[in-house]
Amino acid sequence: MEFLSNKPLLITDTILRDAHQSQAATRMTIEDMLPALEILDSIGYYSLECWGGATFDACMRFLNEDPWERLRTLRKGLPHTKLQMLFRGQNILGYKHYADDVVDAFCRKSIENGIDIIRIFDALNDVRNLEQAIKSTKKYGGQVEATLSYTISPIHNEAYFVKLAKELEQMGADTICIKDMANLLLPMDAYSLVKALKETVSIPIHLHTHNTSGTGDMTLLMAAYAGVDIVDTALSPLANGTSQPATESLVATLQGTVRDTGLDLGKMSEAAVHFRKVAQRLKDAGSLDPKVLNVDTNTLLYQVPGGMLSNLISQLKQAGKEDKYYDVLAEIPRVREDFGYPPLVTPSSQIVGTQAVMNVIMGERYKTFPKESKAMLKGEYGQLPGKVNEEVRAKAGISPEDVITCRPADLLEPELEKYKEEFKDIARSEEDVLSLALFPHVAPKFIDRRDHPEKYQEAAAPAPVKAAVNPNTVGMVNVQVSPDVLANL
Repeated sequence: MEFLSNKPLLITDTILRDAHQSQAATRMTIEDMLPALEILDSIGYYSLECWGGATFDACMRFLNEDPWERLRTLRKGLPHTKLQMLFRGQNILGYKHYADDVVDAFCRKSIENGIDIIRIFDALNDVRNLEQAIKSTKKYGGQVEATLSYTISPIHNEAYFVKLAKELEQMGADTICIKDMANLLLPMDAYSLVKALKETVSIPIHLHTHNTSGTGDMTLLMAAYAGVDIVDTALSPLANGTSQPATESLVATLQGTVRDTGLDLGKMSEAAVHFRKVAQRLKDAGSLDPKVLNVDTNTLLYQVPGGMLSNLISQLKQAGKEDKYYDVLAEIPRVREDFGYPPLVTPSSQIVGTQAVMNVIMGERYKTFPKESKAMLKGEYGQLPGKVNEEVRAKAGISPEDVITCRPADLLEPELEKYKEEFKDIARSEEDVLSLALFPHVAPKFIDRRDHPEKYQEAAAPAPVKAAVNPNTVGMVNVQVSPDVLANL
C-alpha cells in the first residue's frame, strides 16, 4: 500500500490533558508537569494539548489550582510549541449553554492567556452550537479546529461526516478534527473517511482517537496512509487503554517513510522517564485504576468514551454497586437510542451515562430523570441527531410542543455583565468572573481559598480520586444531578 501523502505526519501530544483525563480522572498537577516542560518544548510537536476539557473544573475542585494560572505557567514554560485546548462550543467548559457574550469572552481570555489552537466541538454535531466559538476564536487570532464528534448509529455514516466537514470549512474552520472519543473508528473505516475528507475539503485533517478497544494504533497508521495531516498521541507512560496510542510507537513505525515525523525518540524517552514517575504517583494515589489500561472490545458495542469509563467505576463504587458495571455498559446504548443517538462525548456522555446508572441502580428504567436528561430531551443542548423515543420523552414530562427547535443560545440574553455584577465582591479579574460563571458551586470556595489561605488550615493536597463523585448523586431516589457533580465523567 502506498501513502496518499508524502508530507511528514504532524503530532499533537495529549500528555498534559487528555492522557491523564482519560486514565486518571484529570488529576495531574502543574507540579507534575513543570519538570518536563523544557524537554517537551524541544521535541517539535505540532502542538501540545494542555487545557480545556475537564482540566478547568478539576483544577479548582480537586487540585486547588487556578486553571488560568496553570495556562499562563504552561505558556511561559513552552515558548516554542503551540498550545491547544478542548472547547465545548456553546457549553464552553461547563455543562449548559452560555450566552454568546460569555462564549466570546472565554475565547478572548483563553487566547490572551496563551492558547493558540481551540478544538471546538458540539456533543450533538449541531453546527449552530459552534458558530459563536468559531467566530470569536478567529476574531482574537486563534486557530479554529472544528470538530466532527465521531460515532456510529443508523444515521451516522461517512456521507454524514463528509457533509458536516464541508459545512464547517465554509463556517471558517482552519482545520477539521475527527474526534473519535470512544475508539469506534476502525482502521479501514479511518482510511476511507480520511481519504473522502481529503478529497472534499482543502484544510488539514486532524485525527483524535483512543486505544480503548485496542485498535487505535492501527487506526492512526491507516489514517496516515490515507493522508491525514495531524494525529493525537500520548507519551507512553500515560498512553493506551482509555488514553491515546503511544507517541513513541507511531514515531518509530513511520521512521524512514515519506511520513516520517522527524521527531526525536531520544527526547521522548527522556520525557517518558519523568512521566513514569507521575503515572506511578497517580496509581499510588488511587487515581489511576488499572481497569482503564485494559483493552475492552466491548467498547465497540457500548460506545463508551475513555474519559467516561473511569468515572462510571467511581460512581458505582460510591453506590456500592461495582458488580453492576457491565449492566450499566449494556444499558448505555439503549438509553442512547431512546435519546435520539447523540454521540457520547461531554456533556452527552455524562447525561446518557448517568441516566443509565440510575436506570440500573433504581431497578426500573426511567424511574427518575436528572434535570440534564430532561434538558437534552427538551432540546436545550441542540437538535438530537435521530428520532427520540416519545414515550421516554413523555415520561420525563415533556410534550412535543415543549421541544426547542431554534438555536438554543438564541433564547439566552447577554449575561456577561450580569455575572460581573453578581460576582463583583469576590472576582479579582475577568478570568475569575468566567470561572465563577461556569462553576458557581466550585469556583467561589476555590477563590476564597486562593485569596484567603489563612482561613484554611488543612493541607492543600490533591483530593483522592474517591472524592470525584458526590455519593449523594447516585443510588438515591428522586436525585437531581447537578451539572457540577458530573464534572469528571
